[in-house]
Amino acid sequence: MSVTRIFDLLPHLAQAPSADCLNAKVKGQWVATSTESYISQAGQLAAGLLAMGLQKGDRVAMIANNRPEWNITDMGILSAGMINVPMYPTISEADYKFILNDAEVKVVFVSDKELFRKVQSVRAEVPSLMEVYAFEEVEGAKSWKEVLQLGQNNPAADQLKSIQAGIQPDDLATIIYTSGTTGNPKGVMLSHHNIMSNMITCQPLCTVEPGDVVLSFLPLCHVFERMLVYMYQYQRAHIYYAESMDTIGDNIREVKPVMFTAVPRLLEKVYDRIVAKGNEQKGIKKVLFFWALNLALKYEYSGGNGAFYTFKLGIARKLVFSKWREGLGGRIKSIVSGSAPLQPRLNRVFNGAGIKVLEGYGLTETSPVVSVNRMQERDARFGTVGPVIDDVQVRIAEDGEILVKGPNVMLGYYKRPDLTAEVIDADGWFHTGDIGMLEEGRFLKITDRKKEMFKTSGGKYVAPQLLENKFKESPFIEQVMVVGDARKFPGALIVPAFAYLKDWCKSQQLPCETPEQMVTNDKVRQKLWEQIAAFNKEFGKTEQVKKIKLLPKEWSVESGELTPTMKLKRKVLNEKYKQEIESIYAE
Repeated sequence: MSVTRIFDLLPHLAQAPSADCLNAKVKGQWVATSTESYISQAGQLAAGLLAMGLQKGDRVAMIANNRPEWNITDMGILSAGMINVPMYPTISEADYKFILNDAEVKVVFVSDKELFRKVQSVRAEVPSLMEVYAFEEVEGAKSWKEVLQLGQNNPAADQLKSIQAGIQPDDLATIIYTSGTTGNPKGVMLSHHNIMSNMITCQPLCTVEPGDVVLSFLPLCHVFERMLVYMYQYQRAHIYYAESMDTIGDNIREVKPVMFTAVPRLLEKVYDRIVAKGNEQKGIKKVLFFWALNLALKYEYSGGNGAFYTFKLGIARKLVFSKWREGLGGRIKSIVSGSAPLQPRLNRVFNGAGIKVLEGYGLTETSPVVSVNRMQERDARFGTVGPVIDDVQVRIAEDGEILVKGPNVMLGYYKRPDLTAEVIDADGWFHTGDIGMLEEGRFLKITDRKKEMFKTSGGKYVAPQLLENKFKESPFIEQVMVVGDARKFPGALIVPAFAYLKDWCKSQQLPCETPEQMVTNDKVRQKLWEQIAAFNKEFGKTEQVKKIKLLPKEWSVESGELTPTMKLKRKVLNEKYKQEIESIYAE
């Protein structure tokens, strides 16, 4: 059957039902939701919303961790012709208030007590909000099961059938508010066709087959994971939702997925843990580990290193890297990386180890995928985000900005035709704000954010993201922001990788009780500067960082320095660390 609207996935799933369509941990045990139960509950929720008096086109918000209820509620909202407004659990109460009012949300579904409390704190200031329901048992909150029961008592089958018959693929399906590094969030309007066309185009590139097990843990409120989970359903895979970011490793070993998506930070942490374990080895085991690791760091696609290298790599994969694959469950076919740039060094080492990491690129406004590296090595290049997918066009503007056109490009920003006109030109090209190039005429490479580039007082342009991504290859560096707009030279704020730094300090017999103690130590500062100086050699003289400032506290979403997708809020960081930045440029 044709899947042109998101809820068309339900009858598609019904053609080959399974007992464990959606799976989640409940009190330490995996509990399955069958295809039949999934479809039935989605229908009940749709009918329940109608019975409450909501109508087609009304906005319903969801603030929850990844769980079966997320997809059940999503399908219920869309099946009733309503608009799903997913929100990050980690954003501030001020952002909740803005989004709920901007979208004029009628009903909110939350997962737990903490999120219920945050919504309740702003509820009196959101006139449109009728009710808040919780997936878990929360004192003082109504249960989402009340909506299901209402729908069961008032099935509204004919009304739902009529509503669905009137929903066109180009109709609005969801409003996703981008976190934004400055100002209020913007509501990206995506149609059913935006997302489904992207899913259908990407599906042949996916390694998932019917009956395969996949793990979902990146937030479903982010369009990247959401589209992939729709794809898993289209492929009739068995979806397992990770309990939390802290349990990912355990969950991967338990369910043994063939595929999952990741952000680069997760892969960096996995790599750091592997190297730490390698350092704990003794004798020949340690020698063998680092021989294999250094071999993988030189990996080139399509046998580019020659026959003897390939022979040695085969031995390394059998003796060392097989254990890496076992740590990922032993059945992994691919890991798709997105949301931020992946260090080429990490990409090489995982692919060299026989673990396919496919880096892609996209935006919320493009539903999301624009390009992705492929399983076939002739269609993959390190340092790029792969070839542009079918049905999507990419053009590089004169100033280097990446322009995108295709069925995946958003309808526009909700209630903001002015902002829409700024990014979608008269010819339908979406201006991404990213700077890039097409290598070999077809491999897209992202070099920086247009708005993040700055000019030194000497009139030289600096692309901070290029420098930052290179510096983060150092095991000593956790986070970094390059500064220097209208200054004499580029400088950098650096948050060290404290676990790694602590081990180094112990080996050097330096005090390392607290982060503050480490970042103020002259030998530590010298070591970090040596790391920066080594990478500086890869950049032009005017781009090189001349001074650094070490910071004792990691930046986070909760403390407001990062967006929910882990991007730097440069304006916030510049303001918060104004004094530290000034110290870089003090004579």
